[in-house]
Amino acid sequence: MAYIDRSLEPVVRKAAREFPAVVLTGPRQSGKTTLLRHLFRETHRYVSLEPPDVRAAATGDPRSFLEMNQPPVIYDEVHCAPGLMPFIKERIDKCGGKAGQYLLTGYRNLLLSEKITESLGGRATFLRLLPLSYREIAKTPHANFPWEKGARAGRHNYIFRDLWESFLKGGYPEIAENPKRDVARWHASYVQAYLDRDLRSLRQIGDLTQFHMFLRALAARSAQLLNITDLARDLGLAVNTVKAWISVLEASCQIFILRPYFRNVGKRLVKTSKVYFADVGTLCYLVGLKDADHAMSGPMGGAIFETAVIGEIMRRLSGRGERPHLYFWRTSTGVEVDLIVETAGKLIPIEIKTSATPDRSMARNIVAFRKDLYGQAEKGFVIHPGDVTIPLVPDAVVLPFADL
Repeated sequence: MAYIDRSLEPVVRKAAREFPAVVLTGPRQSGKTTLLRHLFRETHRYVSLEPPDVRAAATGDPRSFLEMNQPPVIYDEVHCAPGLMPFIKERIDKCGGKAGQYLLTGYRNLLLSEKITESLGGRATFLRLLPLSYREIAKTPHANFPWEKGARAGRHNYIFRDLWESFLKGGYPEIAENPKRDVARWHASYVQAYLDRDLRSLRQIGDLTQFHMFLRALAARSAQLLNITDLARDLGLAVNTVKAWISVLEASCQIFILRPYFRNVGKRLVKTSKVYFADVGTLCYLVGLKDADHAMSGPMGGAIFETAVIGEIMRRLSGRGERPHLYFWRTSTGVEVDLIVETAGKLIPIEIKTSATPDRSMARNIVAFRKDLYGQAEKGFVIHPGDVTIPLVPDAVVLPFADL
């Protein structure tokens, strides 16, 4: 099976040269183990903590376990034995903080980070690996964004329908490496495994059937303002239960919350957040879409394309080892910019449109945003699924998704 180069690779290498421990988190199947074993196969032994007997050994006698598995070492699925953390800290301190000794992976941030923060504070750096970006799939993992120096145009050999087929697949490496896989069946298996193996152990999740209904209801609200009270009422759940479940999904990298930008603006702005699934293929599966025609022409078409665009930017920024600063902007009168990228002291407004036919009206909200944040906002972009690149107005350029 061919290895797909990841944009996070140089970041991981640098971190391993500077910190005693590197913690790589991200959703299941995003490629964490593959990346570490690819980069450090010649220098680090590999130990998975998921098998019950290994987990029992690590939990029952952590000092002996660590003695038997000397660094430099990759400890995979370290959330299975969080009690190891204080003993890893002890060994790091004994060896004088030598860099690159412990490479740790895990997917449950909400269980893992607290233990590691307590035990490895100052000794570990945290990185996040999300599913593949489209640039990684296209074998240009280190491409710059259009608003950055050195940006190059992407590939225009996407047929319109093929682009939407790619949204149904999503970005998990197993699908990208095996294009003949039954996509719907793979996502069904993934969601089931996530429910059964991961969430069953979390106290916040009681009835898994009810939680599955919640997942589908949340997916149907993707890219919309998230009204938790309405969602709870529609499902017959307590508001606090819905809040807890959303927190679980966010902490385990299944969704991300896009918060509104309202800094230093003297008008009334909407302060409710939006929710997006981290993988657009997961979104398509949860709302029952299996056909590209239905995906692009149905009522979820706008939400799917918006999820794909924002997810691409999120994955690319995370792949640089950065914490993405992404927002949306909406006034109380309904003027909205879909995405604001805050980077290097600049604000980049982005509108996301499913129409492949550019129109000047697509940029009017970008014009309004730049007017309200005069001097802070750069020229914006209107991202669409076609193949046209033209300046719409002095404030904005139309750009194909393939050039993002």
